[in-house]
Parts: sequence; C-alpha cells; structure tokens
Amino acid sequence: MSMDLFEQLKRFITEIEQAQAADAEALEQFRKKFVGAKNVIKPLQKGIRELEAEQRPVFGQLLNKAKQLAEEKYKALKASIEAGQEAEEVDKLDLTAPAEPLELGARHPVAIVMDRIIDVFSRIGFTIAQGPEIEDDWHNFTAMNTPEDHPARDMQDTYYLMNDPAMLLRTHTSSVQSRVMESQKPPIRIIAPGRVYRNETISARSHCQFHQVEGLYIDEGVSFADMKQTMLYFARQMYGPDARIRLRPSFFPFTEPSAEMDVYWGLQSETDYRITKGTGWLEILGCGMVDPNVLENCGIDPNRYSGFAFGMGIERQAMLQYRIGDIRLFFENDLRFLKQFKAAL
Repeated sequence: MSMDLFEQLKRFITEIEQAQAADAEALEQFRKKFVGAKNVIKPLQKGIRELEAEQRPVFGQLLNKAKQLAEEKYKALKASIEAGQEAEEVDKLDLTAPAEPLELGARHPVAIVMDRIIDVFSRIGFTIAQGPEIEDDWHNFTAMNTPEDHPARDMQDTYYLMNDPAMLLRTHTSSVQSRVMESQKPPIRIIAPGRVYRNETISARSHCQFHQVEGLYIDEGVSFADMKQTMLYFARQMYGPDARIRLRPSFFPFTEPSAEMDVYWGLQSETDYRITKGTGWLEILGCGMVDPNVLENCGIDPNRYSGFAFGMGIERQAMLQYRIGDIRLFFENDLRFLKQFKAAL
C-alpha cells in the first residue's frame, strides 16, 4: 500500500511538470485537478497514517513539493496565456487609425489677466516677489502703518487662526512688500501677485477670497510724477494706446499722498453706463507715495529714499476685460464658464 501512495504521488508530480495549457479552458481543468479545493493530491494526505513511521516524513516532504509545484505551474501557465491574449489584442490594433481626440483645457481668466499684468510690469524692470498667505500681524498690518487701534483695520476684517490669534490670512499682498523692504536694500522694484482673504459677505461684487497684484518701487528721488507715468504706461498696455487716466485723492494708511486711479471707459453703450455708473470713468487700482513711517518700520531711511506703491484686484480687471458680471463665477469651477476662455490661451 505504501508503495502505491508513493508511485501515485510521483505520477502526479510528473504530470504537473509536463502540463501544458493552450487556452483558458485547459488552464481551468489543470486548476481543478491539481490546485482546486477538490484536487487529486489532497486525498493522498489521508494515506499518511497507513505508512510506516520512517516513511511518513519522506512522504510528507514529497506531498508538500507536489502542492508547491502545482501552485507555481498554475501561475506560470496563467501568465503565459494572459501574455498571449495581450499579444493578440496588440496584433488586432490598427496603428493607422486616428487617435481619440484630447479635449484641450482652458486657462482660468484670473490666471490669464494676472500673467498680462506681470508681463506689463516685467518690461519696465519689476520682478516678482512672493510671501506666505498665512501671515503675522506685524507684516500684514503694523509694519504697513496700521497699528492695532487704527480704524483702517475695520475695512480689512480678516480671518485669524484659533490656536494663534497673532496669525491671520493676509488681507493684501502688502505683507510681501514689508518682507521685501526688511530683507533688501533699495533700489527695490517688485510686484507681488497672490491670493488674499477678507471677511466679506459673498455677492456678485465681493468675495471672501480674491487675488491682487501690488507693486513697490523705492529708490532715491522717486516722485509722484514717476508713479503717474508708470500707471499711465500700465493703463495703455492693458486698455489700449489711447487710454486716459485720472487720479482722485484717497486714503490708504501705508501711502501719503494716496490716490484712486480711474481709466476712461467711455459711454458708448448701455453697458458702459452701467459699469461706470454714468461717469465714463472706471476705478481700477489704488496707489500713492510710500508713507515715511512704513519705510522706517522696515529699516529704510526715509530721509534718503522715497517710493510709490500700487495695488489692484485681479478679479476686477478680469471682469472688465471679459464683461463678467458676477465675481462668484471665478470660484465655482463651472466648466461651462471656463471653456469660454480657450481662445485666450
């Protein structure tokens, strides 16, 4: 009886080693016979008790070899069949057929306008500066001549961190200006584009987050006339060579004197009347000469150096460029809206 068990197991091992599977059906037959739950090797385990004591470990080793060999053979046959199927699929491919068309994406209108603004100022020597969106009180407010008790803070109500009230989401990219002035010596000529945050009621004209580009130029002998000519250059690059500007007195805590800058938009249509509120002029940015206190706060001698700063909302520029009537559209990620800007790539 013992010799019958050994002979039977050896025949199974030989059959496993010589097994071939031309297709999935033959593979499945091999699996059922040697690997499945009711395989032919499994019943031989019961015969171990009928063997002599010295034969049992030898038979056990041979039994384990047969099981392992069956598993490995099954995996090899399966891999071979799958590789053959993949090769057949490749052979069936028509490599001359046209590829599936890829739908082109579109750049976001805010990104388009931001790049235009950066390009305009880069032509006259302004470089890009960046800073953190989570900012400390000093760089966002105090260094920019807006101490804790200053009423101008009410106009820039923002979001503070619960675990550290001294940290906040920046309200403007002026915080980048303060960091640059602390770390660099004049001459300084930078623009600071980026996202900013304010505690605003979300509506068609305002949002709790938006984008800005702010600029700063500091050197010896910088005057208000330099600022005006720079702003006129920008307006004509953005709105056409015949663009006209006007500067209206205003107030910003970090500049003195300060001004709002308008571009003449015209009154040719009903839309023009609505956008300009019937005046023909459209406000596009704020600007002014850097307050001496700001220079001193950042370690720059106000008796030697002067400069000007300006800032504008990019969404406002994009709304004007593309006649977009609701600022919320910029943040909704609606593909029907974004696809309109493919032509602006």
